[in-house]
Amino acid sequence: MRTMQSYIAGKFRGWMQAVVAVALVSLVAACGGGGGSSSSNSSDSLNGGSLPASPTQQPINPNAAANTVPITVGVGVKGVINIPTVSVTVCPPGTTSNCQTINNIQVDTGSFGLRLVSSVVNSSLLSVLPVSTLASGAQLAECANFADGFTWGTVRTATVQIGGETTTGAIPIQIIGDKASSSVPTGCGSGAAENTASDLGANGILGIGTAPTDCGTTCSNPSTAATYSNYFACPNGTSCARTAVPINQQVANPAANFRTDNNGVIVQMPPVSNTGASSATGTLVFGIGTQSNNALAAAQTFATDSFGDMNNSVYNGTTVQAFFDSGSNAYFFSDSSLTLCPSNYAGFYCPSSAQTKSITLAGANSTKASVNIGILSAATLFGNSSNYAFNDLAGQIGSGGSFDLGLPFFYGRYMYYGFDQTANGGQSPYVGF
Repeated sequence: MRTMQSYIAGKFRGWMQAVVAVALVSLVAACGGGGGSSSSNSSDSLNGGSLPASPTQQPINPNAAANTVPITVGVGVKGVINIPTVSVTVCPPGTTSNCQTINNIQVDTGSFGLRLVSSVVNSSLLSVLPVSTLASGAQLAECANFADGFTWGTVRTATVQIGGETTTGAIPIQIIGDKASSSVPTGCGSGAAENTASDLGANGILGIGTAPTDCGTTCSNPSTAATYSNYFACPNGTSCARTAVPINQQVANPAANFRTDNNGVIVQMPPVSNTGASSATGTLVFGIGTQSNNALAAAQTFATDSFGDMNNSVYNGTTVQAFFDSGSNAYFFSDSSLTLCPSNYAGFYCPSSAQTKSITLAGANSTKASVNIGILSAATLFGNSSNYAFNDLAGQIGSGGSFDLGLPFFYGRYMYYGFDQTANGGQSPYVGF
């Protein structure tokens, strides 16, 4: 799940006050090594406060095996902080010719499916990616809702390759912004349209969370799709109206459709300084327990709902829906005891001293674990304009019922996502670290 972006001090764009943290479903609130820093991790930056010890796991070699690919946090497309990206290769269905490798695709463990900005796709490739159609013959388009806005565009089919892994065939993907803004239907989404690379802060989104598709039965069942579907039928490409869509035509999680190593992913990020780093290089590993380099070595695993949420977690005595989300560039939660930043860093927390906060994570399998997170003032962190990787950045979320453990939690950890394979009699979804 991605969360709100806005320009900050002419350079940084950060997530701000999402109305509600939802997985990528419009219906039901259910969306190497680190680079150096010129700032020292001195006691001055803590202002008398304290931070928890940072985890120290190092990523495996991102180029050592077919089931690995490098993750990069850096300047990226638009200078957005804490955006982890990979390269993705897209081919027309049924052929390996006219393929294109696209860089700066955001790794988002809080959403599901591949979405590419149309302007970064070669016109020769775009012209041969078939637009999906319904039984009625109408074109299929999607309004994908995120906490910070929405993407609008057609659903097409393509073969997807990441590293040495390739989907078994063509899968549904979304092409963002290939339909005129005037075609956006009423009720499409809230917030700003993010239909360009500049607005999105990346050339696309790679959603590799626990769900195999981005909506599931809610969008395939006509009774719920009439109100909650992300999908729209567009007869002759116009007059788009909300519609039910079969699961096999919904935008699909590419990693769940690889020929092998398709039961989950591991996101491995390096440790970074508490005062930030200019960049960070991690590793995305496909499969869990399928190769010698992807054993399940989490200290704790949590059974989740289909969308990777831990719905019985507790923060400050209140039950919250917690989730691990690489698509959010900070921790996002509500806490009135934390001072909010002034308008130039609106939506972020700016405590006068370093803070340690604790949340108890609770899985559906009764696994519980208390974890500590550190928070430094966003104003302090953004004081070094050359840094793009931060492990202790936090902001406010509009709903007190959600706790978004964004990319800061990933640094120095191996984060595991076991895909929901229950539809085929397989494993239930889980997360772990």
